[in-house]
Amino acid sequence: MIRTPEIAVIGGTGLADLEGIEILESQWPTTRFGETSSPLIFGKFKGRELVFLPRHGKDHHLPPHTINYRANLFALKQAGVRSIVAMNAVGGITSKMAPRQLCVPDQIIDYTYGREHTYFDGSQDRVSHIDFTMPYHPNVRNKLLEAAASLNMPINDGGVYGATQGPRLETAAEINKLERDGCDIVGMTGMPEACLARELGLEYASLSLVVNWAAGRSDEVLTLSSLKVHLDAGMVNVRELLLAVIPIL
Repeated sequence: MIRTPEIAVIGGTGLADLEGIEILESQWPTTRFGETSSPLIFGKFKGRELVFLPRHGKDHHLPPHTINYRANLFALKQAGVRSIVAMNAVGGITSKMAPRQLCVPDQIIDYTYGREHTYFDGSQDRVSHIDFTMPYHPNVRNKLLEAAASLNMPINDGGVYGATQGPRLETAAEINKLERDGCDIVGMTGMPEACLARELGLEYASLSLVVNWAAGRSDEVLTLSSLKVHLDAGMVNVRELLLAVIPIL
């Protein structure tokens, strides 16, 4: 029987498996919120026990708006997890967020709709209004930045993540609106994942990889093949950074 792991990595687009993990156990958890995106992968990574969960499923079949975020986060809490690094593939809006850049955002704006976004949905015997002033936990954010510094890896410290509904990409006018609202990057999986983690008292932060310029920010036509080129190149740094941050979390 393995010890209770305190660290989890949630994989996004491009991170459906965690290279270098020594798998100890794989299990489908049972939660009152339904099934998780995939089995929880319990293993050892750089000497630390952790849980890995690909939010889109092992074969990347779940679009952002159908992911059972409540089951995913609740299952990690049940497993004993305390700290989470969540990988997000995003589009760059402002000039500093060019493709292949890494970002550890410090704020988020939620533009999603129709998603099960809270555990306090009336089924509980109480309602809790969480403080979400600073949506990402400073400890996990700082460890990501510390690990990047140890590798001399360029990374954007801070930024506003605009969470959109998907699965389609945004229009140029929508991206202009997001920029006026203060967004630096845009993605589809940042919410409600971050607020659910806060409701459960989990230390959660995002490691965002820019895989394309957002709509209207370049003359390049957005295609899956062009996104994949930047994604594959950027994932080299993502994996290296995870190798460095897991031991110090």
